[in-house]
Amino acid sequence: MCATENISLYSLGWNSHFQNQFESLQSDGLIPGRIFREEKSQYGILTGESEFIAKPSGKLRHLLNSVNERLVVGDWVALNPGSDQSSATVEFLLQRKSSVSRKAASGRKRKSGGQMLEQVIAANMDVIFIVTGLDHDYNVRRIERYLTLVWNSGATPVVVLNKTDLCNDLDERLEEVEEVAIGAPVLAITAKEKKDVIRLQPYFADGKTAALLGSSGAGKSTIINTLLGFEKQKVKEISESVHKGQHTTTHRELILMPEGGILMDNPGMREIQLWGDADDVDSAFHDIELLANDCKFKDCAHESEPGCAVKNAVDSGELDDERLGSFHKMKRELEFLEQRQHKTADAIEKEKWRVIMKNAPKSNKT
Repeated sequence: MCATENISLYSLGWNSHFQNQFESLQSDGLIPGRIFREEKSQYGILTGESEFIAKPSGKLRHLLNSVNERLVVGDWVALNPGSDQSSATVEFLLQRKSSVSRKAASGRKRKSGGQMLEQVIAANMDVIFIVTGLDHDYNVRRIERYLTLVWNSGATPVVVLNKTDLCNDLDERLEEVEEVAIGAPVLAITAKEKKDVIRLQPYFADGKTAALLGSSGAGKSTIINTLLGFEKQKVKEISESVHKGQHTTTHRELILMPEGGILMDNPGMREIQLWGDADDVDSAFHDIELLANDCKFKDCAHESEPGCAVKNAVDSGELDDERLGSFHKMKRELEFLEQRQHKTADAIEKEKWRVIMKNAPKSNKT
């Protein structure tokens, strides 16, 4: 973490969304803070003026367990600073404005038909950089999955194609990614080059938080090191035998950048488990959604129905058949997820926050 003295709450990402929630709390003795690092059952929290190591209160821990929730890096909380910086407690979690969620890792109960659960991995990002290497890491279908994940997080996606120095067909790959990353900027860089990486800076100016998502070895840590000007994050070489990166980042952490803004590094994700409902796929497949407006039937599934404008676009070469296949695959995945839940993801999210807000300490202001 960079130096934290005399940092304004605004520079940490504080805004009216969180201010309005905090003002409704019993504010005597509580101060706002942001989780910048998680260490086992403890959290590093910045308040602008100080840095605390804190644990959730027993009441908050019980409440979060009851709604299958947990504190994550990026969360804003109401903090009781205690008598010293090591005795602080987190009393309340403020509602997030964005969050990246995925299906929780498989367990025995879920394999045998139990309810699938959401796992929030990071919160309150403004921008998410989807980092893909232009080497053996390159995979357009995986980029589509990342885009689906990010569009539904509430943050704005930016696709970063790294290792241009290793790519002999850059123009072709740029065109290929731009065709699927509709509405999202696509940047091609070499992460070791300052002149390249500085192009990311405008996307997370002062008060904005950006996260880096991508496979191990895609270059996320190198991007951070180049922006900082020193080796903050350890970097390992790609395995020559299996062409896969090693997990150099093992935890999430908010890093204050010297020129303003905050970056969150994330451990590499080799498997992207989507969370949401089937309609969430449409945001990442806007081209298919537009074509579907001309289908003969409003509920067309774009498979074998007569008068399907989407299938006609595939037949004419306007739409890539593999892209339509990726669309169907993610639709089926999320439809199955819906069937395994008693409520939709949106309903679960709304109910979760109703319970949390109901248990918030009430203001005693007159």
